[in-house]
This record gives sequence, structure tokens and C-alpha cells, in this order.
Amino acid sequence: MFYYLNGTISVLEAGLAVVDCAGVGYACHCSSYTQSQLRVGEVRRLYTHVNVKEDAFDIYGFSGREELRLFELLTAVTGVGPASALAILSVLSPDQLTLAILTGDEKAITRAKGIGAKIAKRIILELKDKIGGELDFSAGGGEGASALPLQEGSKVALATAALSELGYSQTEAAAALKGADAEQMGVEELVRYGLRAMVMK
Repeated sequence: MFYYLNGTISVLEAGLAVVDCAGVGYACHCSSYTQSQLRVGEVRRLYTHVNVKEDAFDIYGFSGREELRLFELLTAVTGVGPASALAILSVLSPDQLTLAILTGDEKAITRAKGIGAKIAKRIILELKDKIGGELDFSAGGGEGASALPLQEGSKVALATAALSELGYSQTEAAAALKGADAEQMGVEELVRYGLRAMVMK
């Protein structure tokens, strides 16, 4: 219904941001992550998800499209409603949540209020393929792609998928992981290694 709202942030309360658009204040439910990037009086754009029910008309606002995408993926998981999705996005940034799902890190997801191990497992099971399933894990997929062998489901494949989800190309990810000790390092360590390599370029 609304793709985004662009206006002045007039009110910030716990879990709520009010966006003043031409004199109309739209109350948007939002995560702590989004709220941390907002300031009262600033003109900002919030990407929105509108939930219309018989007795409610709720707007959820996000500072970026990636967080909105993750919110919509989370709420598609059985047992995860909007409040639970916001709770997860309040303790994990979009990058952190993407990494937690791709690496199967249940513990990170259960840090969210009201999210137990059972729901965390379901989130990982249902979203892992949706987040990383379209990526090409085959070796020799382009210049630099053979820096490390990419076997589907391997630590290197998962690290490459995570880096790709963070906006890097497969070639950039493969080049960044070149030289990493894949046998001794975990997936999160590989991702950190790759991110450090990107920064040092």
C-alpha cells in the first residue's frame, strides 16, 4: 500500500517513530536498529510494510529495504508475527541476522525477547535457502572464483553467501577469502576475514 514514507521524524518512543508527511503524522512500529538511526526533527525516509486487519491498520517502518525484506521473510515463518520479527531485528542488524541464518547460529536469534530455540531453528530452516539459495556455489564461476574450492554447504560456500548477501560480488568474495585457512576457521571467522580483506584493499 505504502512503499515508503518520506517526512520529518516528529516523535520517537520505544518501538515507535512518527513521520510527519505534509502535516499528517504516520505512526510506524520499528526496530531498535531503525530507531538508532533516527533523530527527531530530521527528514528521513522509512520503507514500510502495512498490516491491515479487521480491527487494526498497522504500519511498520524500516530505515533500509534490506531490513524490510528480512521483516517480511521472518513474518512468513510459522509462529513468527510482526512483534517477534521486530524483536529479532532489534537485537540483530540486517547483516548480523543474515549471517546468523546462513551459519545456523540459533543462539544469536534466541537473544530476541520471546524467541526460543524451537522458533530459531524454524527460522533458520525456512529462510536459509531463501536468503542464500540463489547464489552460485560452484567452483570456477568466474575470475577469482577458484581461489578456494566452493562446495555447496561448505564453510567457504556459506561465507561466500554471507558476503554476497552483504553486497559483495562472488568474485570479490572469493578474492577476499583467498589465503584464509578454511580448515581451521569457522564460518563467522571466514566472513570476518573476508570483510577485513575488503577494508584493507
